[in-house]
Amino acid sequence: MQLAAQTKPEILVQPYLQDAEPNSIVIMWETSSGEESIVEWGTTEKLGKKTTGRAEDINFSESRVHTVKLEGLKRFTEYYYRVKTGKITSDIFQFKTPPFSSDEESFNIVAMSDMQYDSQHPNKFSEIVNQGVLQYLEKAHGGKLPNNLAMVMIPGDLVTTGSKYYQWKEHFFDPAQKLFAEVPVYPVLGNHEKNSVFYFKYFSLPENGTPAYAEHWWYKDYGNTRIIGLNSNEGYRDLREQYEWLEKVLLDTEKNEDIDFVFAQLHHPHKSELWIPGEEESTGKVVKMLEEFSTKTGKPSIHFFGHTHGYSRGQSRDHKHLWINVASAGGAIDNWGEFEGRDYDEFTVTQDEYGFVMVEVDGNSNDPKFTIKRISRGNTIKSRENELRDSITIWRLSKKPEAPKAVSPINGAIAKDEFAVLKAGEFSSAHHASFHAASHWQVSESKDFEKLALDSWKQFENWYYKENRQENDDLTDEKTKRLKPNTNYYWRVRYRDQNLNWSDWSPTVSFKTAEIKSK
Repeated sequence: MQLAAQTKPEILVQPYLQDAEPNSIVIMWETSSGEESIVEWGTTEKLGKKTTGRAEDINFSESRVHTVKLEGLKRFTEYYYRVKTGKITSDIFQFKTPPFSSDEESFNIVAMSDMQYDSQHPNKFSEIVNQGVLQYLEKAHGGKLPNNLAMVMIPGDLVTTGSKYYQWKEHFFDPAQKLFAEVPVYPVLGNHEKNSVFYFKYFSLPENGTPAYAEHWWYKDYGNTRIIGLNSNEGYRDLREQYEWLEKVLLDTEKNEDIDFVFAQLHHPHKSELWIPGEEESTGKVVKMLEEFSTKTGKPSIHFFGHTHGYSRGQSRDHKHLWINVASAGGAIDNWGEFEGRDYDEFTVTQDEYGFVMVEVDGNSNDPKFTIKRISRGNTIKSRENELRDSITIWRLSKKPEAPKAVSPINGAIAKDEFAVLKAGEFSSAHHASFHAASHWQVSESKDFEKLALDSWKQFENWYYKENRQENDDLTDEKTKRLKPNTNYYWRVRYRDQNLNWSDWSPTVSFKTAEIKSK
C-alpha cells in the first residue's frame, strides 16, 4: 500500500492555455505519469462536456505532457474547465474565447520578458505575476481575470537554461500558474531557451509559420490586432525564410481591413540604451519592415523585445512605430552604468527596473487606438508597488497637428554669425488633448533639402541615466551647427504630438549667413 501511495500520479505543471481562437482553444498540463488526457468543460461550473487529447513523453521518464484542443466553442464567451488524468483532477478554472475582429471588442494584453531565474532574487517572477499583474488587474478592473486580460506575450528568456528540464516547472510554470490557467500565453524563443526540445514540447503555438520551422515564427489575431512572433536567435535571425514569411504576412495584413494594429515580438533589441553588447543588427531589418508597413498602410505597429534587463520605450522618427523593451520580469537588472550604454534619439524613456507592460486595445472601428502602460515593481534600490511609470496612446487614424509657422530668420535675413537660431510658432492642434511632443528641423543649401546642413529631431522628454536630458528645452527653437559663411540656406520644421502624429512641414523660408570679416 505504501508503494502505491508513493507512485500515485500527480500534476506537475498545472493547466495552462494555448492558441486561443474564437471557436477553439488548446489546454496543456503535465503529470508525473498517466496517458489519459481529458478536459471536462462547459459554460457553468457544472461543466458537462468532455474532450480527450494526447499525452507525450517529455524527459525519457514516466512524466507526460497532455494536450487537448477544445472545439465548437462560441466566440467571446466564458467557459469553465478542469483537467483529468486517471484519478487526478485539477481545480476548476476559467477562460474566455477571443472575439471576431468585426465584434469591435476592446481588450488588454500583458507583455513581459526575461523572467529567467536569479538566485539573488529567486521569487521575483512570482512577485511580478502575483503581486504585479494579478493585483494590478484586480485593482484596475475587478471581476474575473479572463474578462480583464486577453493574452500574455513573452519575447524570450523564460528560463535560465532551456535544456534543464526542472527549470520549466520550478522557474516558469509554477510561479505563473494562476495567470496561465486562465489567460493564453504566447512566447517566442530567447537565447536562454537554447532552442531546447522542452520549449517545443511545452508550447502549442499557431501553426501558420514556415512549415520547416514550426513554432519558430507564427502569428495570432485577436480582435483588430495581429500578434507576430519571430525568432531573433543565432542560426535563425538571418534566415531568408523568416523574412520572406514576414513579408507575406505583412502583405496579407495590409489587405485585411479588420486589422488595425500589428504587434511583433522578438527577443533581441536593435538598439539598447542600457546594454549595447546585446544589440543585434538583424532586428533592424524587422524594424524597417514594420516601419514601412505602418507608413504605407496607416496601421501603427510595435516591436516588443527583451534581452536587456530594464524598460525602454522609443518611437521611430518618420513612422508610427513603437520600440518597447518589456523586461525584466525576473532576470537580474542591467543597472545604469553597469554596462556600456548609449543615449539613442529614438528612446524617450529608459528605466533600470522590474515590471511589465499593459497594452489596452480599443476596438471601436470608428476610431481605434491602443495605450501602452509601463507598470513598475522598482529595483533593488527603490521598490515600487505597481507604479505607472510611462504611458503612450496611439490612434489608428491620423490626427495631424497644424503645420508650424517659421518665425525667424526668414526672407533672406542675415544670421549674426556662423550659427543661426531658428524660431517657429506655437504648437497647435484641433485634437484638444494634444501637446507638443517633438520637433524636426532641417536646414539645407538647396530648396529640395537633399543636401542637409542640419537634420535635428528633438523629443519633449529623454530619460537617460535617471535624468530628463530634454528638461526645459523649448521645442519651438533650435540652434544650428556651424554653417558656411556668406551662404544662402533654406529651413523648415514640423511638429509632432504625443500620439506620434506629425504635422506637415512649415513653408520653406531662407536666410543668409554673414561674411567672415578679415582682421
